[in-house]
Amino acid sequence: MELTNEEDKNQHDFVKQSSLYQEFLAEREEILKHKWIESERLGYDIGFEKALLDWIRKHRESWRSSRRGATS
Repeated sequence: MELTNEEDKNQHDFVKQSSLYQEFLAEREEILKHKWIESERLGYDIGFEKALLDWIRKHRESWRSSRRGATS
């Protein structure tokens, strides 16, 4: 079954408005900030993967806790 353009657009809009997608975008933004800060500190681009792994290890848990607290 192939979706019409309108159905495809509606599905795309639904995904973009979902809380899961919004959480993904917010987390991605934090990782990109971390990448920039660490790259500036070290004097070279550390790359997304290194920034991701470092951010998860150092900041993800507290970031998620603060987000849960802000939405309660």
